[in-house]
Amino acid sequence: MSLSYKHVASPVGRLKLVASETGLVAILWENDNSRRVPLTDLVEDENQHILVETERQLNEYFAGKRDVFSIPLDMRGTAFQKDVWQALQAIPFGKTLSYGEIAKQLGRPAASRAVGAANGRNPISIVVPCHRVIGSSGKLTGFAGGLDAKALLLNLEKPTLDFSS
Repeated sequence: MSLSYKHVASPVGRLKLVASETGLVAILWENDNSRRVPLTDLVEDENQHILVETERQLNEYFAGKRDVFSIPLDMRGTAFQKDVWQALQAIPFGKTLSYGEIAKQLGRPAASRAVGAANGRNPISIVVPCHRVIGSSGKLTGFAGGLDAKALLLNLEKPTLDFSS
C-alpha cells in the first residue's frame, strides 16, 4: 500500500509530510538522510486528509497558536523505538529532558545511548518532539534537521531561554 506525501514550507525549511490512510508516518527535513527513515512507494497527494491537517496544525504551531498536536500517528519502528517515541510525546511544550532522564523513565537507566539512537530515528520530527531532548550538560546535541532548526524550535516553545549558537 502506498504512502501519500506533500511538501510544505516552514520556518525550519521545506518539510516533507508522509502519511498512510491511518496516520502521519513521517515529517522529513529537506536534506534528510534517506537511510534515517527509509520509505518506499510514495505518491504525491496535496489533498490527502491527514497531510492537510498536519500542515494546518504545523502552521498553528509555528504561529504560536498550538502547543499540542492532535494528529493520528502511524509510528513505524521497533518496540524500543516506539517506547522512546511515546516518552518524547510526554515531554511538555517548553520543557526539555536529557537522554539519560528518558532512559530512567523507561526503567533502563544505562540505555541513554540507545535512547539517543532511537531519538535520532524518530520519523515524525516536531510533532513527536525529539527536539526537546538535550544533552545532560544542557547543551544542544544532534538533530536530523540541524542544530539551528533545533534551537529555533526550542526558542519558539520557550522564548525565555536562548538555545541559539
